[in-house]
Amino acid sequence: MEYVYAALILNESDEEINEDNLTNVLDAAGVDVEESRVKALVAALEDVDIDEAVEEAAAVPAGGAAAGGAAAAEGGDDDDDDAEETSDVPDTTDEDEEEEEDASGEGLGELFG
Repeated sequence: MEYVYAALILNESDEEINEDNLTNVLDAAGVDVEESRVKALVAALEDVDIDEAVEEAAAVPAGGAAAGGAAAAEGGDDDDDDAEETSDVPDTTDEDEEEEEDASGEGLGELFG
C-alpha cells in the first residue's frame, strides 16, 4: 500500500508519477524500495486519471448507502407491523463504518512510522 500512497502523494502535489519520483518518496518514508514494484505501479498508472478514480471510489459507498436507505424507506411505508419487525434487526451500520475507518488508516501508520 505504501507504493500507492506514494503515487497519491505525487499526484496531489502535481508531480509526475515516474520511477525516480516514486522511489524518492518511498525512500523518504523509509520504505525498502523494490524496483520491480515501482516499475509495475508506474506502468499500471500510465493511462489512469487518478483524480477521477478517487472520485469514483468515493462515490461508490455513498451511492450504495443512498440506494439502501431508499429501499428501507419504501419498505417501512406499508404498515406499522413492518416497522416493528425491522426494529428487531440489530443496527450494525456504526460497527461496519468503524471497521472500514480502521482498515483504511492501517497503511498510513506504516507509511509515516
